[in-house]
Amino acid sequence: MASHAPAPQSPSLPWRMSSAMVMGMTGVISRSLLYGLNSVETTGFSRFLDILNNRQDPETRQRGLLTVSNHVSVVDDPLIWGVLPLNHSFNPSNLRWTLGAHDICFSNKFFANFFTYGQVLPCHRLKHSAHGGLFQPSLAQAIRLLSSQPFSSASSSSSPPLEHHDIPDPFTVGALTYTTNGSDSIPAPSVYTRNRHSWVHVFPEGLVHQHQARDLRYFKWGVARLILEAEPAPDVLPMFIDGTQNLMPEDRGFPRFLPRFGKRIRVAFGEVLDYEATFGDLRRQWEGLVRRSNEAAAAAAAAATTATATARNDVKSNGSLFVGLWAKQDTTPASAATTSPATIQQRIMMLGELPDDLKHSKEAQEIRIEVARRMREAVLKVRKSLGDYPDADPTLGSADIWKVEDQVPAKKYKSRVDGSEINQN
Repeated sequence: MASHAPAPQSPSLPWRMSSAMVMGMTGVISRSLLYGLNSVETTGFSRFLDILNNRQDPETRQRGLLTVSNHVSVVDDPLIWGVLPLNHSFNPSNLRWTLGAHDICFSNKFFANFFTYGQVLPCHRLKHSAHGGLFQPSLAQAIRLLSSQPFSSASSSSSPPLEHHDIPDPFTVGALTYTTNGSDSIPAPSVYTRNRHSWVHVFPEGLVHQHQARDLRYFKWGVARLILEAEPAPDVLPMFIDGTQNLMPEDRGFPRFLPRFGKRIRVAFGEVLDYEATFGDLRRQWEGLVRRSNEAAAAAAAAATTATATARNDVKSNGSLFVGLWAKQDTTPASAATTSPATIQQRIMMLGELPDDLKHSKEAQEIRIEVARRMREAVLKVRKSLGDYPDADPTLGSADIWKVEDQVPAKKYKSRVDGSEINQN
C-alpha cells in the first residue's frame, strides 16, 4: 500500500483569518440584536458554556458535540448564538458547524464564500434539488466533523485481503474539496485534524415550523445518521428555542425583510444525554447491521475470487486451443466482477459513506426512525421543562401523517396537518 502525506492540521492562515472575521462579526451583530433590541432569557446556559469552555483545545477533545433544536424562524441561526460571550465569537474552532440550504446560502459566489467561512455545509433539499436526501455528501462531512480521524473503514478483519491495491486516502490534495452535485467544489473541513470532534448543530424538522403551541414536527432521519455513525459516539445535547418566530413571523406583511424587534426570546439548553440509556440499544443494532453487511460482502468477494480462479484453471487445463477462446469471450462468472480493484475499493468506504443495503434496508430505516423519534422526545422534554406549553401532540412525531404535504411545492403555506406556518423556501 502506498504511503500518503499526513492529514493537514488546519486551513491556511488567510482562511482562518477570514473565518474568524465572519464568525466573529456575525456573533457581535447577533448579540447586539438579541440583547440590544429584545428581551432574552436563557435556561441551562451556564452548563452549556462550561461544556464549550472545556472544549477550547481541540487536542484534548474526546468526542464531538451535537446540538439539536426546533426551528421556528429563518433567523434562528445565527441569531441564537448571540447568547455566547464575545470572547467565544472569534474562535471558530470552538463554534458550531451547521447545514444550510444550497439553493439559498450557496446560490452565488459571494454567498458561498460567506457561508463557507461561517462554517455552514451546503445541504440540498429534495423540494428544490434532485441531489438532496439522507445520503448527500455534506451529511458525510458532518459525521466526520463529529468524529476522530482517520476516517477509512478499510480494515474489517472479515474483509478479503487487498493485494496490490491502494486504498483511497482521505488526506490527499484531492480530498481537500468535495462536490455536492457533480459540478460544485466545496472545501472539505473534516480533513483537518483541528476539526476533529467538532460541534455540529442541526434543525431536524428540516424547515421553519411556526406552530401556535410550539409543538414539533417529526424529525428527519439525517439526525439519526449523525448520532449512529459518528465515531466515537458524540455528546448529544437537546435545545429549545422560542420567540424568534415573533421576530420573523411567516405571515408578516410589508416589509417582510425587516425583523420585528422588542420580543421576548428564550433559548433553553438541556443536559448532555446519557447516550447509552437513550441510544445504546439502537447503536448496537446498527453496529450489528454493519457487521453483517461487511461479512456478507466479504463472503461474496471470497466466493467470486474462488470462482474466478477455478474458471481460469479450467481454461489452462484444456490446452492452448482454449486460450484464444478465453481472449475472445468473457468466461468469468458474473459474480467475479465484484473482485475488481475498483469494486473492492468501493467497499472500503470512508466514514459517512454507506453501501446500498445499509442505506435502504427496512431494518436500517427502522433504526433511524426510532433514533429520530427519541431525539424529538428529548427536545420536547426541554420544552416541557419551561412549563409554559400544553402537552405535545404525539401524532405529530410520525412522518406518516405529514405525507399529505409531501406533494406541496416548496413555498410558504399553512400546514393542513397542524395549522402551523411552514416555510420551505
